Amino acid sequence: MTTSSEKSYFDLHITGLGYLNRIREVKPKKGEPFLACDIAALNGPSNAPEYRRFDVRVSGSEAQHLVRRCEEAVKAERKVLIGFRLGDLWTDIFTYSKGKNAGQQGVSLKARLLFVSWIKVDGEMVYKAEPKTTDDAASEDAPAPSSTSATEDAPAPEVAASNDAQAPAEAPALAESF
Repeated sequence: MTTSSEKSYFDLHITGLGYLNRIREVKPKKGEPFLACDIAALNGPSNAPEYRRFDVRVSGSEAQHLVRRCEEAVKAERKVLIGFRLGDLWTDIFTYSKGKNAGQQGVSLKARLLFVSWIKVDGEMVYKAEPKTTDDAASEDAPAPSSTSATEDAPAPEVAASNDAQAPAEAPALAESF
């Protein structure tokens, strides 16, 4: 008999689309600094979506590079919509320190941003990941950009922007800048 010393894991992945907000560098008291952001994920019917807010740590060099490229657009309060895959979901209970909920407890959904499949800025496709070459790529990718047409006119939470025209059907795979 052969014994395997490899560790095995159970993965829990969340795929969806949502608006990118609050891109920041977090410098904890202990440990290394890391890139973080909020994603206001769309949920429910496309004509009246609700938002689920995820506070995520950006993992992986490709995801970090893409989120950093979006930083200027987010600061300019442009609508930055991404297709994403999250992993390692957990909750964090905290106490509000100010505002109308001061002193009350709240819950934050936290996860790791593992993969960005596409990015649209103000409705225009600026990035689309290259398709995987393996057979299981279709089950792992986030929703296709074409499924977002109904949500393009949905207002972005925390970002006030006017409704824009629909993005062209065939957008360039990677824009140099946005």
